[in-house]
Amino acid sequence: MTLKHWLLLTTLSLLWGGSFLLGRIGVAEIPPLTLVFFRVCLAAATLHVVLIMRGQRFPVSPRLLGAFMAMGVLNNAIPFSLIFWGQTALSASLSSILNATTPIFTALVATFVFSQEALQPHRLFGILIGFAGVAILLMPGLAGVESA
Repeated sequence: MTLKHWLLLTTLSLLWGGSFLLGRIGVAEIPPLTLVFFRVCLAAATLHVVLIMRGQRFPVSPRLLGAFMAMGVLNNAIPFSLIFWGQTALSASLSSILNATTPIFTALVATFVFSQEALQPHRLFGILIGFAGVAILLMPGLAGVESA
């Protein structure tokens, strides 16, 4: 990877990881669904500004709008509502660790439920490494050690 790619990955990590901390702070003052509404609205407005800056128009065909609506609900509104609702009772660090299991379970569901991916040795190794990483991060809490 080039330096540019490392910088982009670091920026993405800070933005994604920081959202859990800011979400935890936010749900202390704002109801989770309201927070998600504002987050999704801000993201939509930002994307529209990017489209305008690039000289593109948002597609308005009913078929595409339905697809965008379904993707928005399934990929943003529902997951972030559940994450922020969970953060009313969980720490930001635990929420982010649990969210890290998403690609692991996606690989398992794609393999066993939808039969879309063959469970090849390198994929199985990746899944096991992922579970090991999550277990290592959860160990202090499982051992009864409180984190700051």
